[in-house]
Amino acid sequence: MTTLIKGGQVVGVDGAKLQDVFVDGEKIAAVTSPGLLTTADEVIDATGKYVLPGGIDAHTHMEMPFGGTHSHDTFGTGTTAAAWGGTTTIIDFAVQAKGTSLLSTLDKWHEKADGNCAIDYGFHMIVSDVNDASLKEMEACVTAGVGSFKMFMAYPGVFYSTDGEILRAMAKAREIGATIMMHAENGIAIDQLAARAFEEGHTAPVQHGLTRPPELEGEATSRAITLAKVTGAPLYIVHLSASQALAAVAEARDGGQNVFAETCPQYLYLSIEDLAKPDFEGAKYVASPPLRDKSHQPDLWRGLRTNDLSVVSTDHCPFCFKDQKELGRGDFRAIPNGIPGVEHRMDLLHQGVVAGEISLGRWVETCSTTPAKMFGLYPRKGVIAAGSDADIVLYDPVAKQTLSAETHHMNVDYSAYEGFELTGKVHTVLSRGEVVVSPSGFGGSTTHGRFLSRDLNQYLS
Repeated sequence: MTTLIKGGQVVGVDGAKLQDVFVDGEKIAAVTSPGLLTTADEVIDATGKYVLPGGIDAHTHMEMPFGGTHSHDTFGTGTTAAAWGGTTTIIDFAVQAKGTSLLSTLDKWHEKADGNCAIDYGFHMIVSDVNDASLKEMEACVTAGVGSFKMFMAYPGVFYSTDGEILRAMAKAREIGATIMMHAENGIAIDQLAARAFEEGHTAPVQHGLTRPPELEGEATSRAITLAKVTGAPLYIVHLSASQALAAVAEARDGGQNVFAETCPQYLYLSIEDLAKPDFEGAKYVASPPLRDKSHQPDLWRGLRTNDLSVVSTDHCPFCFKDQKELGRGDFRAIPNGIPGVEHRMDLLHQGVVAGEISLGRWVETCSTTPAKMFGLYPRKGVIAAGSDADIVLYDPVAKQTLSAETHHMNVDYSAYEGFELTGKVHTVLSRGEVVVSPSGFGGSTTHGRFLSRDLNQYLS
């Protein structure tokens, strides 16, 4: 099967250029000047459209256990929603429980995802139980195509690791070339603040944000960077939300350290004002780190421009308002942490292009090309080039849309971006050469996606 995409502007990190793309089977066979090729089994007219490499969301949580419940998107529903939004690859997290092995955890997540994904997928490993056995298994995980390991300075008693445990894991990561991903918040201090707030009768969702101040994200980020410097390990800060944390990352990067960071759309567009909505509505916006004061947002946009923030992911972790978020009525500490967003990342970041916050090339770079390189998928993914997978998005930059729970495809009963009016919309999506989204609707299958065995971080110096 051959496909010719003609008349569009192919967008890469250097901007847009009028080119045609020829697809043969699952691969891009050629990227040519307009009109050089004229025939194919299928011809798609991309006139007036951007032709983008499929988005890569490097931080999702499908079917994730949390607080006695599970995130509401399955791998099937979540990857279908991702495809609707122009994302053709996700990297999800296999969650090690205390007392279990990393490899058995990886097997468990393969059972969840294999044959149940509409797009291609990979895994990171959450390491919550640092011991001799798990450290040894980290090397086996790399061999199995999982070269990134997430740890937590938050959630004592669940995922939390001590500085000593983090140091041990970082030393192992340095030895095997893997990257440590860090949830950087001072969980010990946060738990004390949260307990005091509850004892004083402060139970509303906004307390989630007030008891997780940005200073404690900045402190933990600085501490993680110091531990990484001592061990020589590469460090990737996940879901960075605060100016204080960004300053620590920028300083480390300026000093030549292998430190990288991502942010998420919710921190660019939402704020603690959403957490403070009345009648428990604020529970819809509970995530960790929490939404910050709007004063942090200009710094985050600046960080995206300067590459101190290298990637935009979603931390997609959807819990329904009814029956799930409502578990925290009367105690904000029991609200499941997470915001749905895998369907809207590409659209929301395009608003940054529209507003002049980032360039067209930077949009593609942060949403596709850099995550491909950061997590060992480039040039198979993340670029429109001969030999790459034909993961291609036709994007209409002038189409208008309004985000709503009534029209999104995520398996969750609310939208964190309800009523947002956006410029730009996905038109057509190809995953490995197969049209999975078109103006006619979803034409893919949840058996289409394949597991991606990943190489190591391609940015390490």
